[in-house]
Amino acid sequence: MARISRHIGIIPDGNRRWAKGKGLNKEEGYRFGLSAGLNLLRAAKRRGIRELTYYGFTVDNCKRPKEQVAAFSHACVQAAELILAEGVALCVIGNTQSPCFPSALLSYADRAKPTEDGAMRVNLLVNYGWEWDMQNAFASRGVLRIDLVIRWGGMCRLSGFLPIQTVYADICVSDELWPDYEEEQFEKALSWYRRQDVTLGG
Repeated sequence: MARISRHIGIIPDGNRRWAKGKGLNKEEGYRFGLSAGLNLLRAAKRRGIRELTYYGFTVDNCKRPKEQVAAFSHACVQAAELILAEGVALCVIGNTQSPCFPSALLSYADRAKPTEDGAMRVNLLVNYGWEWDMQNAFASRGVLRIDLVIRWGGMCRLSGFLPIQTVYADICVSDELWPDYEEEQFEKALSWYRRQDVTLGG
C-alpha cells in the first residue's frame, strides 16, 4: 500500500540567493516566494493533505540586517492573508512577546489545536525558535507529528524546525530555490516519500 502523508513540513529556503541571482536586493526575494507558497497549498489540498506547516522565519533570522527582517516579516503577514483566503484553518506559532513578531498576526497565534470541522490546517512558524518552544512548555504541542519535510534550496538540515514533531519525519531536499517552485517538484517529493521504508527505529 502506498504511503500517504497526512502532515507535511515546508522549509522554503533560497529566497535571498534567488534575488541575488536576479540582480535584486536580497530582501526582495521573500515576496517572490509568496506565490510559490500559495501554489503548493493548493496542490496539497487537491491531494488531500490534512496539515501543512510552513517555516516563516526564526528567532535567529531576526539577527539579519533590518531591511531583511522587515521584508520577511511583511511577507509572513501577506502569506497569512493568502492562506486564509483558501478556506483553511490557520495557526501561527512563535514568540509573540518579541518585537520581531508581527502584530497583525497576534490574533492567529496560540491556536495550536486540531481542527474539529475537518478543514485543512496550515501552521505558519513566525519568529519561531526550538529553544523558545521547549522553554514554553512545548508551545507547539498541538501540532501533529510530521511525516515528511520538504526543504527547497539544496541545504540538507532542519534548522530547528519543530524538533519534536519531526522526530521520525522523512526529509526530502530539492535543489531548486523556493521562488522557482513548480508543482512537479512537490509531486517528486511525494513520490520519493512513498518509496521510503518505515522502520520507526526497528
